[in-house]
Amino acid sequence: MAVKPATPGWATELTRRARDGEPGSLPVVAGLAAIWITFQILDSAFLSPRNLSNLAVDVAGTGLIAVGIVFVLLVGDIDLSVGAVSGLCAAVFAVLNVNNGMAEWLAVLVALLFGAATGAVHGFFVAKVGVPAFVVTLAGLLAWNGLMLQILGTTGTINIDDEGLVAGLTGRYLGGAVPAFGLAAVTVGGFFLVAWRQARRRAAAGLPHRPAGEIAARTAALGVPVFASAWVLAAFQGLPVALLIFLGAVAGLDFVLRRTPYGRSIRALGGGMEAARRAGVNVARVRLSVFVIAGVMAATGGLFLTSRIASVGQTSGGGSLIIDVIAAAVIGGTSLFGGRGSTWSALLGMLVIQSIASGMALLGIQVAVQFMITGGVLLAAVVVDSLSRRLRKSHGRA
Repeated sequence: MAVKPATPGWATELTRRARDGEPGSLPVVAGLAAIWITFQILDSAFLSPRNLSNLAVDVAGTGLIAVGIVFVLLVGDIDLSVGAVSGLCAAVFAVLNVNNGMAEWLAVLVALLFGAATGAVHGFFVAKVGVPAFVVTLAGLLAWNGLMLQILGTTGTINIDDEGLVAGLTGRYLGGAVPAFGLAAVTVGGFFLVAWRQARRRAAAGLPHRPAGEIAARTAALGVPVFASAWVLAAFQGLPVALLIFLGAVAGLDFVLRRTPYGRSIRALGGGMEAARRAGVNVARVRLSVFVIAGVMAATGGLFLTSRIASVGQTSGGGSLIIDVIAAAVIGGTSLFGGRGSTWSALLGMLVIQSIASGMALLGIQVAVQFMITGGVLLAAVVVDSLSRRLRKSHGRA
């Protein structure tokens, strides 16, 4: 029987996916657009080049930690310690570099290794010993926070070199229009090439594929906001180095999840531990590895957060950081039940959370209200996730 050469139209596909409990990122994108429009109406400075540039830098630190959380959530586990790990690794860096005179690049490397070590400890107890991840990482939250306070000592706060490598993570920009528009061109062009090659491969195999017109339309739909963002960034100080690194990490780890056997093992484990084991997946090794990734990303994010304020203190890694990290992943579309989500979820979720924070700050609204709104958005995302899972079960997809 002949196979249709093209996939169904957008409207038909979106309707089917919504009915089957697979809405994708569309609700998040629509919600983000609504947030931006609302705050722009209330304050015209919200979409100004300065504010959007600051927003792009602010999402990087917490967003990198959220990317690591995505890996843990995909296998159906949770990590409550990443905030404390980020503060601990930042403190390790500051003590080694500022107090002990270690070269900055080497202190960064040690901090990242420290993050990997904390993740390995969590992963060992979860994957090898069988202790629930909630308990292990809750204990880690307390222990690593205590160790951070011990490392910082009586001074409590350590200021880093505001002209150094770490400070430059959020303080440097690639000025002019060329870097910003160049990144936009690479992003849109890469999206088109990947979609085109995938369509050609599916067509050659006689499988349904997207027609050229739909690929062009999707590329244009992506190109409009991407090039608009490039224009806005170029109008202020240029392309933030923090945003460039963050996007590189998101894209690189997304490739790992989608295109490598290891990434497929993670998704298989999230779909069912016993089924994954029978399929030949080394469950213990994969579960341990995702906690190591979360630890490294927490350390990286902690360095970015340190860069933003040029210091490490007793409150580093505390406050609402862990809530923001998990909320970003879930709001962006990563399922708390495992098996569904991507690193782009962290980007979308952080944009939602940070946009709310930025808009509230411009309007002079109290932080308490911001927490309530963010909590409401998180609850809505979890409700959508639960309903989607129920729909997928009813269609035999969960």
